[in-house]
Amino acid sequence: MRSLAIGATGMIAQQLNVETISNNIANSTTTGYKKQRAEFQDLLYQNFRRIGSTSSDAGTVVPTGVQVGAGVRVAAVARVLEQGNLNITDNKLDVAINGSGYFQVTLPSGDTAYTRAGNFKLSPEGVIVTADGYPVQPNITIPTNAVDISINSSGEVLVKLDGQTATQNVGQLQLATFANAAGLEATGDNLFMESGASGQAVTGNPGGPGFGRVTQGALETSNVNVVQEITTLITAQRAYEMNSKVIKTTDEMMQQASQMK
Repeated sequence: MRSLAIGATGMIAQQLNVETISNNIANSTTTGYKKQRAEFQDLLYQNFRRIGSTSSDAGTVVPTGVQVGAGVRVAAVARVLEQGNLNITDNKLDVAINGSGYFQVTLPSGDTAYTRAGNFKLSPEGVIVTADGYPVQPNITIPTNAVDISINSSGEVLVKLDGQTATQNVGQLQLATFANAAGLEATGDNLFMESGASGQAVTGNPGGPGFGRVTQGALETSNVNVVQEITTLITAQRAYEMNSKVIKTTDEMMQQASQMK
């Protein structure tokens, strides 16, 4: 019976759906995390009576036909890029993006990665870096005698030096946008890499056309709605159970057929 294989495809699909939901819930407090959503497609159909085929010598046609599907598969696990809430931290080196864009990060390999997590630190040399010590592009160095750091909504980094009243501009944060940001490849550590699906990065200053603004002293929270994820998890669990019930019912039908005399 086809229902055995069809039910199995449903269970496999819902298993991946549950895994996607569990990852969302696990990252519900991860800075800048964007939730994911499993998307499904039906499989090929077997035609027992083709739609539109001739049903008589008079030229009448079959209006609906008989098609039996082969089940379901996961077509994609898409990333939902909704803006997360801003959590005020009052930390001078915490920077949140409000709108489109990603911070650019230089990896040890020399490649450029992208992130929404703006929980920056200072290296021993005073360079602004990520929590893993990767420099934020373009490299910005804070003088050792700086007593205050200010980052405006346009990404300008201003410092007040010891013994001075006027501020000094020491650099400009830039953001990168993509034609298809959902096509970025996640590599872990809150980092993404450019891919053939994302398109090439377009860089510019925060607040420019197509770029979001930045907020100092705040972090973008995960856009995961835990209540919604739990509701979706329950739905996925029920779908898994129903597919397993299909397999059990098919097994019982086959058992009855084998016992017929």
